[in-house]
Amino acid sequence: MTVAGVACICVSARIHLQKLSSKYQHVKCFHHQCCARRNFVSQEKPNSGQINVTLTGLVSVSRRHFHKTQRRCLAQVIDGRSISAEVHNEVKADLQTLVTERGRPPSLSVILVGEDPASQIYVRNKVKAASLTGIQSEEVKLPASVSQTDLLTTIQHLNLRTEVDAILVQLPLPPHIEERVVCDAVTQSKDVDGFHVVHMGRLLSDVDTILPCTPAAVLEILRRTGIETCGKKVTLVGRSKHVCLPLAILLQADRSKLPTGGDATVTICHRNTPQELLTQSTQSADIIISGTGIPRLITGDMVKEGVAVIDVGFSMSYNHDTGKSKLVGDVDFEGVSQKATYITPVPGGVGPVTVAMLMKNTLRLARGDFRTLPVYM
Repeated sequence: MTVAGVACICVSARIHLQKLSSKYQHVKCFHHQCCARRNFVSQEKPNSGQINVTLTGLVSVSRRHFHKTQRRCLAQVIDGRSISAEVHNEVKADLQTLVTERGRPPSLSVILVGEDPASQIYVRNKVKAASLTGIQSEEVKLPASVSQTDLLTTIQHLNLRTEVDAILVQLPLPPHIEERVVCDAVTQSKDVDGFHVVHMGRLLSDVDTILPCTPAAVLEILRRTGIETCGKKVTLVGRSKHVCLPLAILLQADRSKLPTGGDATVTICHRNTPQELLTQSTQSADIIISGTGIPRLITGDMVKEGVAVIDVGFSMSYNHDTGKSKLVGDVDFEGVSQKATYITPVPGGVGPVTVAMLMKNTLRLARGDFRTLPVYM
């Protein structure tokens, strides 16, 4: 073929590609424009065999470098901020009814012991969310050196204040303070975190109660995303008493007895689970929920196609090349998202929904849903 002939084919190819691009520009299902063009070119009826082959070859080579720098994300990334906004709006609507009935908005008191930077951020986010939803809030700041006796006295003072509807003690606490004693010191009818032994006992007994906020957030994400748990295998990575253990109870619970029950088959893995057993458990799971705080513990080779992944863990990861740190989860997002159907990012996944569930718990306590619980001090 002459040089003029090759030039003519290339010009025809360019015109044809432009027409195809214009014709199918509304299609959003391809992750790169070159992929859309390649697929549509191969499906077009050729004007001649030579031009068709040339077009396909040109498109296959064209822009290939994009695939080296951009990876396709197959999973639907769950937007925790959007779900959080929905919950906040629902709380706002219910709150207006409550204010009309009793003449004042709910009130949340948050106790912060010490100056841990992460705890300060969490408290600030909670106070901000309370303001957005119309809930009154106050911060009670105590030094890290405060004695356990003085902390318990502060809690008792808040227990007795009738205008306080909900009490939260920000965890973790300094080493010299017993966490279980403090959690049980908050009266059950004001325990917004659901950590009191009575609330945990009701949870075990399939009785409606205040749920810890992070497990409640995970259930809310599963429900609003339409991820079914009934008959599914769920692998929980972690065994914390405030996250994974309550989730294990809720996810395996009989839905006919407890509306929030998941009717799932649940496996718990933890720090003493051998790596090969952890991998077996995650590879066979329909849903994986991880909350260990170990960066990128769950990798792409540890999950099966179509899995739903909820990443509860978070930690700071230092990049030696940039000299900067960033917040990451337990899950290797890049690798796992190639195989998952749903995945939560970190940040922007479970965290915002957890704060929203705190607002929902505050509203429930203000309504007096658990005011008749027996008092154990």
